[in-house]
Amino acid sequence: MYLPKHFAVDDQDALLQLMRERPLATLVLNGPDGPDANHIPLHARQTDGQLRLCGHVARANPLWRRLDGQTMALAIFHGDDAYVTPSWYPAKAEHGKVVPTWNYAVVHAHGRLRAVEDPAWLRGLLESLTREHEAEFEPPWRMADAPAYYLDRMMQAIVGIELTVARLEGKFKLSQNQDEASRGGVRRGLSASADPRAQWLAARMAERT
Repeated sequence: MYLPKHFAVDDQDALLQLMRERPLATLVLNGPDGPDANHIPLHARQTDGQLRLCGHVARANPLWRRLDGQTMALAIFHGDDAYVTPSWYPAKAEHGKVVPTWNYAVVHAHGRLRAVEDPAWLRGLLESLTREHEAEFEPPWRMADAPAYYLDRMMQAIVGIELTVARLEGKFKLSQNQDEASRGGVRRGLSASADPRAQWLAARMAERT
């Protein structure tokens, strides 16, 4: 990823926050016919000082059969994005030497990817995911709400995957390369937008610029 220093984010807490807010990752590895991408929710876990991204795929998905524990992969987590109009820059009225751009936030997690067929590991992951994502619902759905024989059948149809993260890269393109007046104009413009993606970026700008 092209990563100019003014857009680079090294704050792991900020990167983890985005990964947890937007868990649907684009998981990329080299396949027999070139790069292969799958879109998989990944759960970030810190164990023994090591960040691991855990998820599962359908057993019918050939991805897991290509994993030998040493397979390198890239998981891309996407924050929100929005168009930035030159009209938000004060310089437009001063000299007109401004152009449009696009602001966004992404996290790239590089590491080795392995398949996990341990039923206890997989059940623990599913229970953790269910607790996390059902917390906002009342009443929350629990795995115990489904018949045991049905859950067993569903679990037999999936395989766990785990990416052990060796390197994290964050790119938050939030107009940091602009002067203070321009950044303020962009932030106000995004805040006033009816698009929640723009408002999300405005909030990130308020935190970081």
